[in-house]
Amino acid sequence: MESVGFKEWAIVCEALGRGRQSIILRKGGIAEGRGGFSFRHREFFLFPTYFHEQPEKVREIDIEFPVRSSDRIDINFFAKLELVKTITSWETAQALEPLHILKPEVVRERFEYDKKSYGGCRSWVKLPELPKELCFEPILPDSEHVLRRNEFTDLTKDAEAAAASR
Repeated sequence: MESVGFKEWAIVCEALGRGRQSIILRKGGIAEGRGGFSFRHREFFLFPTYFHEQPEKVREIDIEFPVRSSDRIDINFFAKLELVKTITSWETAQALEPLHILKPEVVRERFEYDKKSYGGCRSWVKLPELPKELCFEPILPDSEHVLRRNEFTDLTKDAEAAAASR
């Protein structure tokens, strides 16, 4: 397994790692080359960032904002990508609210972003080689994971059908 980190707000990493959030909402074109952002890796560590992050950009949640260390980056969570979907309607983006912690205005920013204004960010970072004895435990039981995957599929399908019928 390649040791790679996916950069995301620390509070979102914490929410994903505690099972409070099930999806990653990502805008494209943030210094990722001509093709824009893509999930280049199916398995990755969640690399918490603090640079752009502001706690007031998330809805009220039961997770404390992670404390930033001045001399190290704590990487606590590993993710496996199951499904990627490009969202093209605002209705679909809104319908996904139960699956993430971001405020609606933040999702709107990501949905309607201007590529030039995000020129300096990178989503993927190479990490040091992993220790051989590393082991992972799932955050959610398989049954809950299947329920959330199905909820995502149903929400996007229903919202896209509603948008198409207008």
